[in-house]
Amino acid sequence: MRRCFYKAFAAAFLTAFVGVLSFTGCTRYNVAEPLDSFSSKDAGTLSGKELAVEGGTTWLAGKDYTNFILTGEARTEADAEASLLFHTDGMSGYEVLFRNGAIDGTRKSGSLAAVRNLYRSQVEDGQWFKFSIAVRGKNIEVAINDTAVVCYTEPAQPYRVEAYAKRLLSHGDIALRGASGKVAFRDLQITRLKDDALNPNDTLPPVDETTDKVIRYQQQNFPVIDYHVHLKGGLTKEMAHAMSMNYGINYGIAPNAGEGGVGRMLADDKEVYEYFDEVKDMPFLRGVQGEGRKWTMTFSQEALGVFDYLFTDAMTIVDRKGRLSRIYRPEEVHYDGLSKDQYMAQIVDQTVKILTNEPADIFANPTYIPDDMNPDYAKYWTDERVDKVLDVLEKYQIALEINPRYKIPSFDIIRKAKERGIKFTFGTNNVDANFGRLEYCFEAVEKCGLTAEDMWFPSMSIRRERPVVIYNKF
Repeated sequence: MRRCFYKAFAAAFLTAFVGVLSFTGCTRYNVAEPLDSFSSKDAGTLSGKELAVEGGTTWLAGKDYTNFILTGEARTEADAEASLLFHTDGMSGYEVLFRNGAIDGTRKSGSLAAVRNLYRSQVEDGQWFKFSIAVRGKNIEVAINDTAVVCYTEPAQPYRVEAYAKRLLSHGDIALRGASGKVAFRDLQITRLKDDALNPNDTLPPVDETTDKVIRYQQQNFPVIDYHVHLKGGLTKEMAHAMSMNYGINYGIAPNAGEGGVGRMLADDKEVYEYFDEVKDMPFLRGVQGEGRKWTMTFSQEALGVFDYLFTDAMTIVDRKGRLSRIYRPEEVHYDGLSKDQYMAQIVDQTVKILTNEPADIFANPTYIPDDMNPDYAKYWTDERVDKVLDVLEKYQIALEINPRYKIPSFDIIRKAKERGIKFTFGTNNVDANFGRLEYCFEAVEKCGLTAEDMWFPSMSIRRERPVVIYNKF
C-alpha cells in the first residue's frame, strides 16, 4: 500500500501492518472480523457479503471501535454517493465519501469530508475498487486501490465550524449512509488495533488549524486545488504526494509540453504517453502546460487529450522582430527603441493571439510583465488592455489563474473577470519544493467575493472542440 511517505518525504514504501493474535480480556486485537450486518431503526437489517446502500438510508454496525483498520470494496453507480462513518452514533464522527465521476467540483471517493476533500476520482463508476480506512491514535489514513489519498492527523486544537463540531476522533460505531443513487459495498472486514497503535509513516507534525486557511475552506466545502505544480527543483512525485495530504491541498501536477521551459519537458506524443503512464495511478489531477509557441505544431490533440486539463501562458512571446522572447528573463526582453508602453502593447497583442489560437483551458501566470515594468503594473494594465484579454477568456471559456507566486492578477482585474462570469483556478507555478499554501489565492477569494461557483473544473473544458490554428511561423 502506498501510505503517507512522511519520513523525510521518503519514496520507499513500508510494508503493510501485519499483526499477531493477542487477547486483552475479551477484546481480540489484530484479528479481522467481517462487517456483514448493519441495522436501521426504520428499515430493519442489511446483511450479507454484498451490501447495497441507497440514498436516504443510514445503517449502523452496532459495535464500538476506537483504533482499527477497515478494508473492503465499493462500487458506485453514476451520480451515486454514499459515505462510511466511524466513531459515530449515526450523526457524529468522521465521514469517508464514495462518489466517482468527472472532475466537476463534487467531492470524490476517499474524501475525509469537510476535512480533506478530494476532487479527482481514482476509479470509474461501475467498477469495484478496494479501499481501506485506518485509525491509529490521532491519525486517519484512507487508501483507494492501495494508494493513500488521505493521511490526516487531528491536532490538539482542531478547527471545526458548528456544522462539523462533532467531526472528531473518540470512539463509536461504524455506519453506512446513502446520499443519492446506489453504492454497493462488499467483503467489509475490520481489525481492532491496540490503544497505542501508531502509523509509522506519520512523522510530520500536524497542521496548526488555529491559524490554517486551508481547513477553513475545507469546512466551507470550497475546492482547494493548486492546478499549477511542477516536479522540479527537487520536488518529486512522492514529496508532492506527502505535502498534498499533509496540507489538505489537491495538487495538479503538470509537465511542460514544448520547448524553452524549466523542469520536466515533453518533446513529442510518445513522451506524452510515457509520462501519462508514470502518473496515471498517482492521486493528483493531471495537467500539462503548453510551453513556448510551437507546441500546437508538435503535439496532437489526441495525445494532449489524455490529461485532465491543459494550460499555457504569455510569458513567452514572439516579438516584433520574430524572436522568441521569454519575458521573465531580462536578457530576452528587447525594447529595440520601443517605449515600455509600446512594449506593453506588444505583450497584450501576443496574449490575445495566444489565447485565441492555442486551445488551452487555463490562462496561467496571467498579466505577467517584465520585472523592470512590474513596479508600474497598474499603469500598464489599463482598462482597455484588460478588456482585450478578458474578451478572449470569455469568448473561449478559458479560466483565469490566480497565481500566488507572482501575486497576479491584481484584485481589480479579478473583480472585472468575476463580473463577466469568467471562472478561476489557483496555480502556484513553483520553482522547487518550498512553496506556499495558496495565501494570495485565499486573500483574493475574500477581497473579491469569490465563491465555489466562480471556480473552474475540468468538466467545463471545451478545448477539444477548438481548432488548432498555426499562427506563429518562425
